[in-house]
Amino acid sequence: MARRIRIDLMSAGTGTGNAFDWPGGDGVLDAESAAWGGGNLALQKQALSGTWLGVNHYGTVTPIVLTANGTANFRAAAGPLRVLVTTATGVSASAAGVPGNVAG
Repeated sequence: MARRIRIDLMSAGTGTGNAFDWPGGDGVLDAESAAWGGGNLALQKQALSGTWLGVNHYGTVTPIVLTANGTANFRAAAGPLRVLVTTATGVSASAAGVPGNVAG
């Protein structure tokens, strides 16, 4: 079975995560925090102009903003991805590719 890419966006961190190159396509964001403390995590993609834009939940116009441990489905074109964490601490997050067919 083919393995899909997984990008570790942040490990036990806070603030603005480093940008990592996303190959494009469907993905799942996984995030957990030692202490959300009313904070949140947003998934962002860099536009051609350099501006960071919110990535929407797959099939919606609602940007991904997690306030508790969980996952979110997304689709993004190729380019840099990062997470932006507000208030929460000890956040770990990753983005994993999802196959476009059931065969893996």
